[in-house]
Amino acid sequence: MTNAFLVVRIKGQADVPYWATHTMTLLKLDKKYRATILPAKENTLGMLNKVKHYVSWIELDSSLAKELIDKKARKSGYQKITDEDLKALGFANSDELATALTDGKATLSKLKPLKPWFALSPPRHGFKRSTKKLYGQKGVLGQNKELDTLVRNMM
Repeated sequence: MTNAFLVVRIKGQADVPYWATHTMTLLKLDKKYRATILPAKENTLGMLNKVKHYVSWIELDSSLAKELIDKKARKSGYQKITDEDLKALGFANSDELATALTDGKATLSKLKPLKPWFALSPPRHGFKRSTKKLYGQKGVLGQNKELDTLVRNMM
């Protein structure tokens, strides 16, 4: 059983129906190439399946979570987080925060000075698969087993 998902919004805001926009707002995925870490609850997978034509997700491992926190975590004013910020949150370092997020014990939206999302860039060397199809149809959308390499190219 998974404890957390890494979710990345692949498609932009144009021509997205209201119900999908609302669901992605609840998931804190307002813009294209935003990523967030969600704890696995009974309603999380339902929300992800509802917007699977706009986002991609993977089961999170702690090494990718630590890399995201070190490189892309921001606080208000879009400043990088420091060790003092992590100590104020109750974590000794970024490793401890990454394992807490991976285990589903912490949530990005509840850690107040941190932004609840990571702003990623378009992937270096582009997408190797179609961004209009699901993963099973040779695309990148939906539950994607290769999302970790894609996210590393987006950092």
